Amino acid sequence: MATANTIQTRRLWPRMLLWLALFLVLALGTAWAVYGTTLTRFAETGTSYGARVACSCRYIGNRSLGDCRKDFEPGMELIRLSEDPGAKSVTASFPLISSQTATYRKGYGCVLEKWED
Repeated sequence: MATANTIQTRRLWPRMLLWLALFLVLALGTAWAVYGTTLTRFAETGTSYGARVACSCRYIGNRSLGDCRKDFEPGMELIRLSEDPGAKSVTASFPLISSQTATYRKGYGCVLEKWED
């Protein structure tokens, strides 16, 4: 048999979850507003560095892409690498924020693609 307290508790849970979700969204939005620009700039710098270094390692040093990760600086663990052997290019990406591609050009080495402003 359900008591009045049990019924009130069942009605209270959806409201509590709604307020918790609203609080989390506001907290994440505030954090992004404060640190978003900085994080985006660091991600762009990291992906550019990663693409350039990995491209040079892969197509000039003739090493495997997995071995090229050894050349990364500490703190670059979130940067992912992929290659396009046909175009002789390496793309470095920071999930959901930034991606940069470096392409090997004979006589020039590995060159980054132009940035979009």
